[in-house]
Amino acid sequence: MPVVESPLRGRTAVVTGAARGLGAAMARELSVRGARVALLGREERTLARVRDLLPGECACWEVDVTDDAGLARSAEEIRARFGPPSVVVANAGVAEGGPFAESDPAVWRRVIEVNLVGSAATARTFIGDLFETSGFFLQVASLASIGAAPMMSAYCASKAGVESFAQALRAEVAHRRVGVGIAYINWTDTDMIRDADQYTVLRELRGHMPPPARRVYPVGYVADRLVTAIERRRPSVYVPRWLRSAQLVRAAMPAVVTMVSRRELPRIEAARPFEATGLLGAGGQADQTVFPGGG
Repeated sequence: MPVVESPLRGRTAVVTGAARGLGAAMARELSVRGARVALLGREERTLARVRDLLPGECACWEVDVTDDAGLARSAEEIRARFGPPSVVVANAGVAEGGPFAESDPAVWRRVIEVNLVGSAATARTFIGDLFETSGFFLQVASLASIGAAPMMSAYCASKAGVESFAQALRAEVAHRRVGVGIAYINWTDTDMIRDADQYTVLRELRGHMPPPARRVYPVGYVADRLVTAIERRRPSVYVPRWLRSAQLVRAAMPAVVTMVSRRELPRIEAARPFEATGLLGAGGQADQTVFPGGG
């Protein structure tokens, strides 16, 4: 059979949160399919290591997605080097866990700022380019966008927020021939998830999910599915596919989660007191050393 060339070949793609995990895997998949890739993230050395392993034309910029001026400078340099982006992936994200009542306000706020405000800042920075190229914006969301869980209030709030933001943006820019997609992903094998499993309450909560819902998926598999969705300009992509069915029972999920939590949280707390996790994963730890109020 003839090989079909990817529509991404020769296009410029921007990926935030590209220093590791899903962002790095998506950057590689975009590069393999012929895109010129701009990697954005907080850690210059880690970004450079990812860049050096990519097969195609790429470059990296150290920038905080909540820094509008920094994003604007990076965007100018990306345009000068690669031309206006046709694809923008808002992937940058952090998470923290633990009881809301005992959470550090600065850490809780940082999750909202990176995940929600940072996604909006990314879109605002590059939306003019997407108008020019009739491009595509992919917002990385989560199962947490559909059904909230206890002990993850900031993360769930932020992911519900980015879902609504992306839906509003899609309706606003459709007549400009810009596509907006939402990626609903479940547990993905990144350092954030591996770190979460070190905390009893988060590990137990995942353990009480139905067997299909607690499975962890390889990051390369998730990246492949998401980049294919970009190629096809899908308004939504679910990894795994069965996650789409969660939309059908969405209205019932809060009551079910509350019922299970009322029964299980006292049992878990009796075995080991709940504690705040701080920002999870190597990326979260790196972020926490530099954002104002962190520590």
